[in-house]
Amino acid sequence: MDKEEIYLKLIQKFGVETQSVVAVEELSELQKEVCKMLRKIGNVHNLAEEIADTLIVIEQLMLIHNCESEVALLKAQKLQRVYERYLKNEM
Repeated sequence: MDKEEIYLKLIQKFGVETQSVVAVEELSELQKEVCKMLRKIGNVHNLAEEIADTLIVIEQLMLIHNCESEVALLKAQKLQRVYERYLKNEM
């Protein structure tokens, strides 16, 4: 079973609202781990675990809202823009 099928089953079982709440919770947990790393009391394993959880719920949100291609396009545009700013020493 591929990941999209798993996501669809989770969304179907728990619902869009619940999975959206889970996304907010996972984003908060990632934020907490990043803060711990900055304070030098975190560890890479916990950070990696929260990044993985966050990526999973972000992929679910993109599926729920049918915006995968728009996200990919915007991500590429934003990356190009930040790189151009970098080259111009605007950062």
